[in-house]
Amino acid sequence: MTQIVSLSFFRFSGPLARAWALTMMGGARWPMARTPDIGFWKLCGSGTGEGFTPVPNTAVYAILATWPDAETAHARTQSGIFARYQNRASENWTVFLQTQSARGVWSGQSPFEPSGLEATGPLAALTRATIKPRILARFWGRVPDISAMIGKDPNVAFKIGIGEVPMLHQVTFSIWPSEKAMAGFARTGPHAEAIRAVREEGWFREELYARFAVHSDRGTWNGISPLAKLEAA
Repeated sequence: MTQIVSLSFFRFSGPLARAWALTMMGGARWPMARTPDIGFWKLCGSGTGEGFTPVPNTAVYAILATWPDAETAHARTQSGIFARYQNRASENWTVFLQTQSARGVWSGQSPFEPSGLEATGPLAALTRATIKPRILARFWGRVPDISAMIGKDPNVAFKIGIGEVPMLHQVTFSIWPSEKAMAGFARTGPHAEAIRAVREEGWFREELYARFAVHSDRGTWNGISPLAKLEAA
């Protein structure tokens, strides 16, 4: 069996739905832990704009989870606590991923199992870091330049910043048409400068970097599947 990683995004409209979603950051932990077949999982909020800010966005939340195979992943992300989120949300989108490579840890664990399969289609990149408190101002000072750069890149099909704890725990996720396009962004401009600073100054207490093949998706985001942009290209 090949492990599948699901990343589900939910958009909530109106104060009642948003209040419910906020309370579920704590309230969903018990039903998530009891979901059959689930492995590693995390409940995440997002930042304003495209998520790359320290200011919380009360309208958008995400759930990351690992599953033993694709069939299980598709079934479980449409039932139980996932169905409760979908019923409350005004829009939802789930992307299913196969790990190509991963290094580092998340909450002391190595959650993603590389499939060993060669990726020929679009790729996704995920980074997760626990930022040292003394570095917060310096880290968030660099984020606007990186966000502007990725926002202008015509290759990126989807991008968002999410996290478990505002400011301290940051996750970035993006989808690209190819390894060449992904590497071109990572190795140039503000992003490359930030990577050098991370290494030289030791910004993070814990970090993880993973790359995935995009397996499939379900639902829409902003009215369409983000993968449709890749198909159009």
